[in-house]
Amino acid sequence: MSNAIIYAGIAIGVAALAGIMVYAHDNQENYLRDDAVRAPAAEQGVFESELGMVKLNKEQWHEDPFGDLAAKVKAENGR
Repeated sequence: MSNAIIYAGIAIGVAALAGIMVYAHDNQENYLRDDAVRAPAAEQGVFESELGMVKLNKEQWHEDPFGDLAAKVKAENGR
């Protein structure tokens, strides 16, 4: 009997979370304005993973804080 109550609680919790996610998604779509613009990173190139599973935005607008050090190490190692 106690196992049935636990399973019922898990099922109710999963259903509640799914309902919350659906409501939140629909609610966000209602608040998307017609004059909304994309962020700078979203306007830049999209790259695919080698596995072909995911398309990610490649942010190109920030600087690499270790870019100079990496270039120096690559030059020293002959790459």
